Amino acid sequence: MAELAALWIVRHGESTANVAATAAETSGAELIDLTHRDADVPLSDTGEEQARATARWLAGLPAERRPDVAVVSPYLRAVRTAELALAGTGIPASRDERLRDRELGILDGLTGHGVQRRFPEEAARRRRLGKFYYRPPGGESWTDLALRLRALLGDLRRDHEGQRVLLFGHDALVFMLRYLVDGLTEAELMALTREHVIANCSVTGWSADPGGRLVLDTFNDVTHLRRQGARPTREDEVHAEPV
Repeated sequence: MAELAALWIVRHGESTANVAATAAETSGAELIDLTHRDADVPLSDTGEEQARATARWLAGLPAERRPDVAVVSPYLRAVRTAELALAGTGIPASRDERLRDRELGILDGLTGHGVQRRFPEEAARRRRLGKFYYRPPGGESWTDLALRLRALLGDLRRDHEGQRVLLFGHDALVFMLRYLVDGLTEAELMALTREHVIANCSVTGWSADPGGRLVLDTFNDVTHLRRQGARPTREDEVHAEPV
């Protein structure tokens, strides 16, 4: 199978919804105070700073390591991260809806406490099915993410064979790329989600080995933010899905 020379995914910078979700979870609220639909959530000031720090990291890469092309989630927080991170690099970028965030359906906008209070039957169904296969009404399961990412990876391998590709997306996509590219099992993936929170503007990347197989180089790395003087989002500030 045709393969890429390198693949990276950058999670978007901290968003205003990340900030609101952290506040809601901390206070025990049932609802997250959101003023935008999920696709239109902007970056916070910290998120913009993180994206600019990512731009300085990209600009400092040697020519033989720089991405040839970028593909971006159409959600505003990812688009803005890519705009800032790619500014002045000359790296061409396109958008692909398969990189959008996981859709939570009727659970959208709820905290974990809110799901337990308002949809206890869904919380119970999720516990029974497990995180990997559970699909909230009107939303997506993690396996649904796998389907769209499999299709995307196939297109990238066909259209950008031998090139270095940079993706801008969301936390669940980082985990699912680990699952697909590294060939993880369900149990291994779920262990990874328990052990790690994907940081805003973190970098996860793979490079092709001599046999052409993508091998993990870095995972959830925010070293570039610290080096550039940007504040990494603490783990307790990064809001994950409610259930």
